Amino acid sequence: MDIKITKAEVLKEKPASDTLGFGQVFTDHMFIADYSKEEGWHDARIVPYGNISISPASTTLHYGTEIFEGLKAYRTPDGGVQLFRPLENARRMNRSADRLCLPEFPEEDFIEALKTLSELDKDWVPSEPNTSLYIRPFLFGNDETLGVHAVNHATFMIILSPVGSYYKEGLNPVKIMIEDQDVRAVRGGTGEAKCGGNYAASNRAGDRAEKKGYSQVLWLDGVERKYIEEVGAMNVMFKINGVVVTPKLTGSILPGITRKSIVELLKKEGYPVEERLLSLEELVGSMKDGTLEEAWGCGTAAVVSPIGELCYKDVKYIVNEGKIGALTQHLYDTLTSIQWGKAEDPFGWTLKL
Repeated sequence: MDIKITKAEVLKEKPASDTLGFGQVFTDHMFIADYSKEEGWHDARIVPYGNISISPASTTLHYGTEIFEGLKAYRTPDGGVQLFRPLENARRMNRSADRLCLPEFPEEDFIEALKTLSELDKDWVPSEPNTSLYIRPFLFGNDETLGVHAVNHATFMIILSPVGSYYKEGLNPVKIMIEDQDVRAVRGGTGEAKCGGNYAASNRAGDRAEKKGYSQVLWLDGVERKYIEEVGAMNVMFKINGVVVTPKLTGSILPGITRKSIVELLKKEGYPVEERLLSLEELVGSMKDGTLEEAWGCGTAAVVSPIGELCYKDVKYIVNEGKIGALTQHLYDTLTSIQWGKAEDPFGWTLKL
């Protein structure tokens, strides 16, 4: 893939690391490529970051033909920069594209675009502890017609944003409300695709939980309202009676890359792991009899987010005395050490620029 690069004439002032939030500041450049049914992917280019122009009739505005990914670039102790499992993001994006009838973007071109853009703006990768450069690839249908059909024109873009530590006050356990009204997704739907509609559909329950003093919701399956699925926008795991249990990927759950990494890490270290259906009844039972030892969400932004309280129908259950568990802390420490290049990467997960 030939990438035409047009550099910004005036570079932005970089923000202080202690002022970084999440996705609020963007780097000097962005990647764009166009697709048409006749030409395929073409006109790959890196241009100064800025607004884009699309037709008011653009497919994505009316029918949600949009998918995205999220990964990070990390500043290593030697001053270098590395990515974490970018090929997994490329593969997942193409699975999402297939589900929404969007054109797939070749894996090798995805990696080349990531590396070229990240290298160009590598000075934006912060070096303070627990900071990183968030990378947001996204792909959307761009037909200028109101007809409902598979996409004939599309745009693929990548933007970059330096981000601060996810935890402003330490790795503290959060309170989660078990949601029994709305559902996030159903099998056969778009739950396993990373598309914006899934997140929009989750906002109402999240708002209800926040008003009751909870950080997020624990989702149940969309058919029987019986099985545990995700927590907020993350995958979820439980340590029950010495065994790590995480909901299996049934088609309504996003196949998280952090989730996959944790499962691989646990198995390498000899921890028993079960990817299976976990009913709400079983989970509540484990909270009542004390066999639920730890619980945590996992995803790109937080890596792991310990759960200190679960609430179901106004009954509150405290997990591990409301403290972060030893295994949860171990997973966070181990994964972040690999991501930031502070520890050996025995899995070959990192890609240096």
